Amino acid sequence: MQEATFELFLKAGFKISASGRSYIPRIDDDELEGILIRAQEISRYVEEGVLDAGLTGLDWIRENNSQVEEVANLVYGKQGFRPVRWVLAVPNDSPVRSVKDLEGKRIATEVVNLTKSYLAGKGVTAHVEFSWGATEVKVPQLVDAIVELTETGSSLRAHNLRIVDTLLESTTRFIANRDSLRDGWKKAKINQIALLLKGALAAESKVGVKMNVPDKSLDAISALLPALRKPTVSKLSEDGWYAVETVLDEKAFRNLVPKLKEAGAEGIIEYPLNKVIP
Repeated sequence: MQEATFELFLKAGFKISASGRSYIPRIDDDELEGILIRAQEISRYVEEGVLDAGLTGLDWIRENNSQVEEVANLVYGKQGFRPVRWVLAVPNDSPVRSVKDLEGKRIATEVVNLTKSYLAGKGVTAHVEFSWGATEVKVPQLVDAIVELTETGSSLRAHNLRIVDTLLESTTRFIANRDSLRDGWKKAKINQIALLLKGALAAESKVGVKMNVPDKSLDAISALLPALRKPTVSKLSEDGWYAVETVLDEKAFRNLVPKLKEAGAEGIIEYPLNKVIP
């Protein structure tokens, strides 16, 4: 997630870089100091006030039972803009069809607390052991099932595993220490970062659009264009022509282009966006 996070911060207006194996990144904002640590640990340090704020997954907040303030929900990942899932999985040829079939069985996972809580909610008693990694290869020789993180499911399929159930959908959360939010300056800075990060994510699926429109076509073209409010319309130096500008969903715009041309738009320009702040 490091590179995806650096890219998100760059679009939000913060340049973060780390050389070699350094865990202290450089940030082009003198008001910020950063450290790179594993997502599994971040919520604990934020809860304890060692860190004022951090980025980690909802899964690790729940696993650690951390009492922190969730400032923003940021849906992005290593392979796209979607949640990740913690799933219960077994070999394709396993007789296990539901979690009830795991009564008295062994389960390996990195999220022991999440798994125990899930089993308790289902009324199932099973042995849950911590896995240090390579969890997929432990079934069926070492354990009967695993609880593993997946984004696309490709790794599970590659290991001939099938999903029995989903324990949790998780997204990245921007979290803050609750005492830090009582400090006026820190609260303002944390909220600024959250606003810019959310704006950068909002821009990922959108594009800016400009076009020239004759007076006779203005109403028809304006009706075609969804916008955050309404399209921006301004007169051109040539009588009877207007410049129309708006922000659109990128996928919607590709289907609109022929309709805009047919309605009379000219000089249509599409440009990328870094941030969209509603």
